[in-house]
Amino acid sequence: MAVYTEVSDEDLQAFVAQYDIGTVESRKCIAEGVENSNYFLQTDRASYILTLYEKRVAEKDLPFFLGLMEHLATHGIACPTPLHGRDGVALRRLCGRPAAIVTFLTGLWPQRITADHCAKLGTAMARMHLAGQSYPGHRANALSVGGWRPLFEMESRRADSVAPGLAVEILRELDELEAVWPQGLPTGVIHADLFPDNVFFRGDELSGLIDFYFACVDFFAYDLAVCLNAWCFEADGSFNVTKATMLLAGYRKVRPLSPAEMEALPLLARGAALRFLLTRLYDWLNTPAGAYVRPKDPLEYLRKLRFHREVSGPGGYGVGI
Repeated sequence: MAVYTEVSDEDLQAFVAQYDIGTVESRKCIAEGVENSNYFLQTDRASYILTLYEKRVAEKDLPFFLGLMEHLATHGIACPTPLHGRDGVALRRLCGRPAAIVTFLTGLWPQRITADHCAKLGTAMARMHLAGQSYPGHRANALSVGGWRPLFEMESRRADSVAPGLAVEILRELDELEAVWPQGLPTGVIHADLFPDNVFFRGDELSGLIDFYFACVDFFAYDLAVCLNAWCFEADGSFNVTKATMLLAGYRKVRPLSPAEMEALPLLARGAALRFLLTRLYDWLNTPAGAYVRPKDPLEYLRKLRFHREVSGPGGYGVGI
């Protein structure tokens, strides 16, 4: 989450008047994240999140995202639910951007990740995967292996300004992953961006999942690979195998992983690291001046990619087939 588009008081009041949610008493910019403009709204009735969808989010995909959140909520998954205006419409326009208001989830994302957090995340992710199997919408993963080379080519000439030799290393990785990327693994709707700041806890209990704007249809195990990267490395860059073990065990309690999925984990984790290296590289080089956003270090994911490159099987993540 972030803020790129500022909304005047007058525009906000006119927008909110289309809903039956009361009068806005306060609003606050949300600076975390990198994709959309987000505001916390407090009305005289409840709290909400207002999102303006920025250029990276394709407007044609928004019905998929909003419909998925509604579907998951009706199937017992704690996630934001889009609000419909008095005319029944959920997706509207504000300040020249597509926009929507969603319900506010209580809870805090974990600043200090524990193995127990990872176990509960795994369980919640598996439940989300099962609930999404009956969702009729389809959206391909635009940031899977077929999208990485075009993304890199947009910034290949400037990559070495971030780290010497980065361009050559990325090109070598692209060549290898494109040649051996898995096929035929179990597939369905995944979140694709379950970083800690998209997972809320109340005390010791997981209270909800947010920010479904990368959701797509891809390998279920790829969602796990994203989380191995996002949840299981320490601040010093070391990999915490206990957290990985608990993440995978929590998932497997609800949805067993096939032997093929387990064998593919190192390759999927390597690919997920490359995906976030590339998007962070793009953001690092292209964050607009004046945006209320903090670009994230792409080299963090270069180090993670190098770790996964040395993992030979699922045992490297503390689990056996």
